[in-house]
Amino acid sequence: MKKHKIYIETSVVSYYVAERSENIRIAGHQLSTIDMWKQLSKFDVYISDIVLDEISKGSEEQSLTRLNTVEGFNILDLDKKAKDLSDLLLTNNAIPAKCPEDALHIAVTAVNNIDFIVTWNFKHINNPFMKTKIREIIKDAGYKCPIMCSPEELIGENKNV
Repeated sequence: MKKHKIYIETSVVSYYVAERSENIRIAGHQLSTIDMWKQLSKFDVYISDIVLDEISKGSEEQSLTRLNTVEGFNILDLDKKAKDLSDLLLTNNAIPAKCPEDALHIAVTAVNNIDFIVTWNFKHINNPFMKTKIREIIKDAGYKCPIMCSPEELIGENKNV
């Protein structure tokens, strides 16, 4: 059976390694992320240079922890196709111009035929109002749009992916 290809967006890495929050909602997201992480062997896991760049920021100790966490993941190239699709997402207002990294995350997954983009970014990526426009632009550009979901949506209650 073919493993699904998943792309882990920066917010998921951050939730995975962050100190446990006292905020109930955030703590729940962290626990869901940990549950998903335990099941990564069931997937072909990808990130991109944009993830590496984003997780490298901040304190040296924290960035090293995040970088060590993604060691061994497949890295997708941010090639011309991805950059062109990202530009389409931005110019067609599917993603706000002030958030080009979010457009790049989506574009690199689409051009590389990734099945799922796993994210806690509900503002621009896993947003029900933006997903329709994102899917239309990606389809019109000739690509298959990845399913945008949170870690808990990916593994669900069943956890038998």
